[in-house]
Amino acid sequence: MRIGIVQMQSGVDTMENLSHVISGMDTAVAQGAELVVFPEATMRSFGGGRLDTIAEPLDGPFATLIRDHATELGVIAVVGMFSPADTVDKDGTTRNRVANMALVTGPDVHESYQKIHTYDAFGYRESDTVAPGTDLMLFDAPSARVGVAICYDIRFPEQFINLAKLGAEVIVVPASWQDGPGKLDQWRTLVTARALDSTSFIIAADQARPGGETAAGHDDDPTGIGHSAVVSPFGRRIIEAGYDEQVLVCDIDLTDVRRARKAIPVLDWPARTPHSPNPEIN
Repeated sequence: MRIGIVQMQSGVDTMENLSHVISGMDTAVAQGAELVVFPEATMRSFGGGRLDTIAEPLDGPFATLIRDHATELGVIAVVGMFSPADTVDKDGTTRNRVANMALVTGPDVHESYQKIHTYDAFGYRESDTVAPGTDLMLFDAPSARVGVAICYDIRFPEQFINLAKLGAEVIVVPASWQDGPGKLDQWRTLVTARALDSTSFIIAADQARPGGETAAGHDDDPTGIGHSAVVSPFGRRIIEAGYDEQVLVCDIDLTDVRRARKAIPVLDWPARTPHSPNPEIN
């Protein structure tokens, strides 16, 4: 199966970001990609203004134009976008929250996954403006069953294990990872760990780092750190980007999933708390 990742730097102009999606899709498909994954917040970067003012439903122009182009190319695209969610009162202020979505679209598919774990960490509170989802999502690509997670979800191994137990062989992770001391190490470690936990391929598509390597390592908004990657079920890095915008295309061998699950049958263990007391022992 041939995978494409478009590591791009989104801005505040939705239509300009859309043009990058179209050109990135064209570039990846020209190299034979069957599945092309874009970052979280492809529609608009975090820190670029109110998200509720640009949020659209799945039948809105942003998602529809991507669906039409993906269908024309015969490819499935996974693209970060925002949809209207709910209205909440916070500190005496009424806020229209959005859903942080991964659009999955192309021939015979037009669905979305809503990020479950909002990024309330390192002093950032995504839940103030983003409503969390509740449901796991999988879809069928031409060659594989694919699960979906978004960014901060990657810190929750049970989500990836459950996706694998539901049949996922590949898990895509659009992200807009926040930079800061040690954050690149955490990103790279977590991507590898989730591949090992789930014995699945992880396709991690992050936003490019604003300012590139020159700005790397400094605290910033969650606007990307680069280093998108494809990691095998055995934890091997097949391909990895640097800090800047880049289109990655590589092949994955899905027999690696079967080999990993035979050699390391971690998914066969029942769900339980490790080291839980044995009720038969007094």
